[in-house]
Amino acid sequence: MELAENILFNSIKEIILQSRLRVFRMANSALLETYWHMGKLIVEDEQQGKHRADYGKATLKKLSKQLSLEFGKGFDYTNLTNIRKFYLAFPILDALRQELSWTHYRIISKLDSEEKRNFYVNEAVVSNWNSRVLQRQIETLSFERTLRSSNAEENNIQNLIKDPYIFEFLGISPETSTTERNLETGIIDHLQKFLLEFGKGFAFVARQQHIVTDTSDFFIDLVFYNYILKCFVIIDLKTGNLNHQDIGQIDMYVRMYDDLKKGKDDNPTIGILLCSEKDETIVKYSVLNDKNHLFASKYLLYLPKEEELKNIIEQDRLRFELDN
Repeated sequence: MELAENILFNSIKEIILQSRLRVFRMANSALLETYWHMGKLIVEDEQQGKHRADYGKATLKKLSKQLSLEFGKGFDYTNLTNIRKFYLAFPILDALRQELSWTHYRIISKLDSEEKRNFYVNEAVVSNWNSRVLQRQIETLSFERTLRSSNAEENNIQNLIKDPYIFEFLGISPETSTTERNLETGIIDHLQKFLLEFGKGFAFVARQQHIVTDTSDFFIDLVFYNYILKCFVIIDLKTGNLNHQDIGQIDMYVRMYDDLKKGKDDNPTIGILLCSEKDETIVKYSVLNDKNHLFASKYLLYLPKEEELKNIIEQDRLRFELDN
C-alpha cells in the first residue's frame, strides 16, 4: 500500500512541476515579448526627435512616471533604459531564446558587441547557466578567454578550451604552495563549479584512472568525456613550471587512451595540461604546437580584477601571434 501511495504521490508531483514549468515559460515568453515591443516603440519614438539624446532621456523619465502611476512597480527609469537596450541589442523578436529569462537578457544587453552577445546567449542556453553564473562568466571574460578557431560555429576543442582558467572557487590560497593532489581534490570537491568554468559538454569519468600496459602501471589525474565532441578528454595537473617531460607525458597518455580505452565510435582523445605557469617558448617548440589534440592552459587560483585579467589575456594573445 505504501509503495502504491508513493507512486501516486510522485506521479502527481511530476504533473504539478511540469505544469508550473509550462506556466513559467509562458509567462517568461510573454514578458520578453512585452519588453521587446516596448523597446521598439521607445526607440522608434526617440528616433523621431531632433535632439535624440536629450529628447530620449526626457521622454523616458516622463514615460516612467506615467507607467508607474498606472501599473505600479517595474517601470522606473532604469528598467525602461534596460528595455531600450534590450531592443537595440536584439532587434529580431523571433531570434529570442525562450530558455533565457529577462534577467539573462538584461545582463547580456549591456555587452558592447553582437559577437559577445551571441556567445553568451548560446553558452547560457547550452550550459543551462542561471543569471548568477552568467554574470560570473561575463565578469571573468569567458568570451575573451576561450580559444576560438577560425570558424566559431564549429564544434571543436578550440571553441571550448579557455586560457587562462579561473579556479577561485577551489578556496586554495594562491599565496601558499599547493600540491597537485590538493588541486585535484579541490576540483573533485567543487566539481559542479569546475564543470561550469571548464566549458560545455563535459561529463566527469574518473579520478586517478588506472591504465595498465604490458610492462607498467599509469594513473591519469582526471578524465572527462565531452558529449559534443564525442571524445574523452584527459587532464594532467601541474603546480610548477611546464616542461618537456610534462608534454611528453600527456602525449603518451593520449596515445595509450586511444589504444586501450577509446571506443570505436569515439573521436580521438584530447589531452590538456593545466599548469600554474606556462612557458610559451616550450609550447612553441614542442608537439603542443603541431597537434590539434594536445593543449596547455594556465590556471589562476584567484579572481583577478578585470583590467589585470585583460592584460593577462592580451599578453598571451600577443605572444601567440608573434610565435605564429
